[in-house]
Amino acid sequence: TTGFGHSHQRSRVFTLISSSAMLRAIVSGSRGAARFAARARLYTNHGAESGSGMRATTILCVRHEGEVAVVGDGQVSMGSQVMKPNAVKVRRIGTDDEPILTGFAGATADCFTLRERLERKIEEHPGQLTRACVELAKNWRMDKYLRRLDAVLLVANKDVSLTVTGNGDVIEPHDGIIAIGSGGSFALAAARALIDQPGLSAMDIARKSMNIAADMCVYTNHNFVEDTIPSESATKIDDDADGDKESD
Repeated sequence: TTGFGHSHQRSRVFTLISSSAMLRAIVSGSRGAARFAARARLYTNHGAESGSGMRATTILCVRHEGEVAVVGDGQVSMGSQVMKPNAVKVRRIGTDDEPILTGFAGATADCFTLRERLERKIEEHPGQLTRACVELAKNWRMDKYLRRLDAVLLVANKDVSLTVTGNGDVIEPHDGIIAIGSGGSFALAAARALIDQPGLSAMDIARKSMNIAADMCVYTNHNFVEDTIPSESATKIDDDADGDKESD
C-alpha cells in the first residue's frame, strides 16, 4: 500500500471517530467527548490544509552577469480566497556592505521566525552565508519546535544563492536560478529560457519570468516586490560617477 493509501485510510478512520465522538458529545453533553471530536477534526483537516501556504506564492532569484535579482509576488491566499494582494515576501537583511536578499514561501509567522533565526546564524558566522544556512537547516531539522514550521527560504548574496528547507536541504543551483512556491516551476522554466538572451539584465529576466508565472498560477499575482544586488562593475561605475560629481 502506498503512503497516500495509508494517509487516506487514516483520514477516513478519524472522520468516523470524529462523527461518533461528536454524536456522544451531543447526547451526553460531555465536554471531553467534544474536545476529542475537535482534535479529530483538526487531524482530519491537516492533510488538506498542510502545505497550503507553501503553494500560495512565487519567489524567483536570478543571478546573471554579476547581478542578483529577487522578485516575489504579493498575493496571500487562504483556500480559494485571496486574503491580501500586496504582501511583502522579499526582504533585505545583512549590512550595506554585505547585503543578503531573502524570500519565503509558507506560513507567514513561520517564515518570519525562520528569518530571525537566519539573522542570528549570520551574526554568529559573519561573511559565511552557506555555513549560516547549513547551521539553520540543522537546527530546523533537529529542533522539536522548529520542525513544525512550514516554510521554504530563498537566500542570496553577491556570491551564492541557496534554497533552505525544513528537510535539512541547503541547495545551490547550478545555473544561478532559484524559484520556490506554487508558480516556481513556471518562473524557473521562463528564466532558464531567457537567461541566454542578449541585452537582458538579471532583473529584466526576473520580471519577465514572474509575469509569465503570474499569468499561469492562480496563487500568484502581478504585485511584485523587487530587490537587487548590483554587479561589482556597476557599483564601481556608480562610485566613480559620484566622485566626479563631488569634484565638480
